[in-house]
Amino acid sequence: MKRHRRSHYFSPAVQYTACHECDWIMVVPPLQPGEQAVCPRCEHKIRSLPTQARLQPMIYSITALIMLFCSNFFPFLGMAVKGIHQDMTLYQTATTLLEEQHPALALTVYLFMQILPAICLMLICLIYSRLGHWRGKRLRKRYTLWLFRLIPWCMVEVFLIGVLVSLIKIASLADIELGYSFWAYVLFSLSMLKAFSAIDRDWLWLHQSGPVHLRQSPIPSGRAIDQNLTLCHACHGLVSLKNRHCPRCHTVLHARKPNSLQWTLALLFTAAVLYVPANILPIMVTESLGQQTYSTILGGIVLLWDMGSYPVALIIFIASILVPIVKMLAIIWLCWSVYTNREHHRRGRTRLYRLTEFIGRWSMVDVFVVAILAALIRMGKLMSVYPGTAALAFAGVVVLTMLSAMSFDPRLLWDNEADTTQPESKGASDSVE
Repeated sequence: MKRHRRSHYFSPAVQYTACHECDWIMVVPPLQPGEQAVCPRCEHKIRSLPTQARLQPMIYSITALIMLFCSNFFPFLGMAVKGIHQDMTLYQTATTLLEEQHPALALTVYLFMQILPAICLMLICLIYSRLGHWRGKRLRKRYTLWLFRLIPWCMVEVFLIGVLVSLIKIASLADIELGYSFWAYVLFSLSMLKAFSAIDRDWLWLHQSGPVHLRQSPIPSGRAIDQNLTLCHACHGLVSLKNRHCPRCHTVLHARKPNSLQWTLALLFTAAVLYVPANILPIMVTESLGQQTYSTILGGIVLLWDMGSYPVALIIFIASILVPIVKMLAIIWLCWSVYTNREHHRRGRTRLYRLTEFIGRWSMVDVFVVAILAALIRMGKLMSVYPGTAALAFAGVVVLTMLSAMSFDPRLLWDNEADTTQPESKGASDSVE
């Protein structure tokens, strides 16, 4: 009988990883609940150990799903003007847009505020309820992959900011009532954010599928690509580039995101083209006593400022005007710095990349404001609000800038570093949150 030689693997107790943003290999120190490991090179959070890591996500997810269910069966907001009372339910933010022949905008709004958050919460329950069991393991891996792909697109907290802006806009015109669904949706938002914050991707994959085994122990003092290794973008396992697919989650492996700069600039250019009609065309049409008034994004900001709502006007200006421009300029600067092989301020440029990823979603506030006002103010010729043609264009700008930031590979900022010696602190540093 032919004997097979057994390969030597290093001990799974020793956990090696590479930074997702600078590709630096390090040894992850043992963590206590509530602590996190930070890359010593670029200060990116590598891993954390949540307190009660298994119970918290499930409890908060179930609570959030119950609150989301309740928020759809009662009035969400109400207004009364000149003896006429009008209520709106939460799902009317999408159905009203459908009635006004805006199906793409209706789908976008409903996806970000209800459908995708509900899917993510259900995935959390499915994953954590069977964590540690071998049966259905392959299906749970797919659930985990989709969970982390969909989380960035859950914009519940952005929708609540849109509700706040809408209330301030119409507070001087009518009496406002907050329905039971409004408070249920607030509790849903808080529970969902708590459930998401209790999840750590590395901890989840480690306890669901175990560590990724390498035939040779890596050297924790250089880039992963120099040792023919890469960090799987899906499960964050350190894998050999000799493999075409990750042995843990079976996604396709790449040393760097393929055509990262090309995809980033293409999506950014498309967003810049849409940004012009999004600001020139009206985003909202208001009909009052038979007369129609067309409002652009900048016109709405000026109106809020004249009404004395300075904080809200400032929030809308930052989210709808300043953030998209700054984000597009920042991404262009990052791509240019990679193209010209700039060697200075890599850590600062990496922080700039993190900021662009974080702020992009908040520009969706104006789109949510239009959806809320169109659903709430429906009083015929007396007073009604309709979505403008710029609403869909602006939603496209937000989505495309988010995709552009996701397409950029921050490891490219560090690839031209000549000195690849170990940073001052060895391995990943740990700090208590």
